Amino acid sequence: MAKVSELHQQWLKKKEYREAYQELEPEFALARAVIEARVAAGLTQEQLARKMKTTQSVIARLEGGKTRPSTQTLERLATATGTRLRISFEPAGA
Repeated sequence: MAKVSELHQQWLKKKEYREAYQELEPEFALARAVIEARVAAGLTQEQLARKMKTTQSVIARLEGGKTRPSTQTLERLATATGTRLRISFEPAGA
């Protein structure tokens, strides 16, 4: 059975897939950052949810990239994980 990473590399050769993936990269990056903050804090999704006064399913949606969180939600996540929220703008194509 092929690994997801192998399939991803194979599919990136196809223009439609590559363009769709690049379009979604900001969502993927945010989901990765949420997961990394939670894991670095040593928290499960359930523990993070309790600290944020929300549900585990909300955390799962954040980590799955299925929602676009508000700045307030990201600030609560930062507080719960002992991190600092930083938002920046970069030149296009960077």
